[in-house]
Amino acid sequence: MSDVSKVVLAYSGGLDTSVILKWLQDTYQCEVVTFTADLGQGEELEPARKKALQFGIKPEHIFIDDLREEFVRDFVFPMFRANTLYEGEYLLGTSIARPLIAKRQIEIARATGAQAVSHGATGKGNDQVRFELGYYALMPNVKVIAPWREWDLLSREKLLAYAEKNGIPIEMKHKQGGSPYSMDANLLHISYEGRHLEDPSAEAEESMWRWTVSPEAAPDAPEYLDLAFEKGDLVSINGTRMAPHELLAELNRVGGKHGIGRLDLVENRYVGMKSRGCYETPGGTILLRGHRAIESVTLDREVAHLKDELMARYASLIYNGYWWAPERQALQALIDHTQQTVNGWVRLKLYKGSVVVVSRDSATDSLFDPTIATFEDDQGAYDQADAHGFIRLNALRMRIAANARSRKG
Repeated sequence: MSDVSKVVLAYSGGLDTSVILKWLQDTYQCEVVTFTADLGQGEELEPARKKALQFGIKPEHIFIDDLREEFVRDFVFPMFRANTLYEGEYLLGTSIARPLIAKRQIEIARATGAQAVSHGATGKGNDQVRFELGYYALMPNVKVIAPWREWDLLSREKLLAYAEKNGIPIEMKHKQGGSPYSMDANLLHISYEGRHLEDPSAEAEESMWRWTVSPEAAPDAPEYLDLAFEKGDLVSINGTRMAPHELLAELNRVGGKHGIGRLDLVENRYVGMKSRGCYETPGGTILLRGHRAIESVTLDREVAHLKDELMARYASLIYNGYWWAPERQALQALIDHTQQTVNGWVRLKLYKGSVVVVSRDSATDSLFDPTIATFEDDQGAYDQADAHGFIRLNALRMRIAANARSRKG
């Protein structure tokens, strides 16, 4: 007899998690609580409720939560304050969603008295690590049930056979004109893996992309956007203030229209293998360019360079699932401190897949001093003679080393 009487399942309503729901009921003889998160993936979520009811889940044990604002405000924006890129390119759209899902799952477990949580991540991927590190950080003694590491349904054919045997509705989306790829979407991005993409030498099919037009098909006229930032966070677009999730949705709309934010990447998974994924992150691509532009006029040079040095470490922490770890929280405190003066506006030009910064300024925190930077007569604001001693002092160690080498010769 299992010691688990109730488990909270991260439930999408798709084939995999529907099979998991039934498998949990059969294998653990326990009550299942379903949790479906709305992170802006753009899919109808109510069918998940209907499917859960068909499995005998109590209505009060079906959670469908709108987490869009919290997702952008408390996870995406803090990550973008660091200008975060994994392996120099990836904007971490899937990675940053997992800690929020884990947080809400644990909250539901506490509220419903569940002893266990479960997810649909496979034993090959990063998500199992991200979910479970979050679970343990927030509820140290929770039992984690990872069906893909326990059952023998390790092929699509076995899953389908189990579903058919147990009366689980099967939606063969790719046979109905949908995508044959493994996809994950939220307000920050949409990702594609599997099938055609498992050959890294094969170009991604144009029909795969969902959010962006090809740059070749984008409008022939550029579009300008004015972004305003306060303490490092985007607060308005073209003078209109909106909630964080509304701002990102609008950047996605405009960026997608101009073919911005496509990425085809072979990345290094935390579990050790290389994996190819394609990503669409139109709003995030625009946001990153704008944020770096406002930092360029408001951040001290050494602070900006320190942030760049730490960013790779910070990105790896998020990619590998350590959002709730003390080292990520310590880095976040430093990053957030640097953002106190990151206030101002940036103008960007969007054109056929490109995002170009054309102007930027801060009325309160700009460190750009035109009286010093000018190529014209600066009226003594900068004494060029000072450069002589500065250069000789910085060259001293190299001069000493060169003299030593010449004595040897």
